[in-house]
Amino acid sequence: MTAQPEHHHEGGSAVFDPPMGTLRELRAALATWGFPGDRDRFEAELDAADLDDLTRVREITQAYRHRVLLRLDPAAAAAHPQGAARNCNRVVA
Repeated sequence: MTAQPEHHHEGGSAVFDPPMGTLRELRAALATWGFPGDRDRFEAELDAADLDDLTRVREITQAYRHRVLLRLDPAAAAAHPQGAARNCNRVVA
């Protein structure tokens, strides 16, 4: 298992950073901390991706990891109480 770095917000204190180094861990994080519907959208995008296109697979996983981190970051939530979810509803292909 790969250790994940902690992220910090303006106050300097660490924000909880769930393990997301594998697809299994990312799926669990999306199910627990993701925005509503994230897990299903992640699965649909991953299912549609060509596994030989590793760049695309990486883009999808990075986008959804970022969504979990946004959801858990108090500074992001304060800055965008509803906008964070609205602005992250789609992963750009």
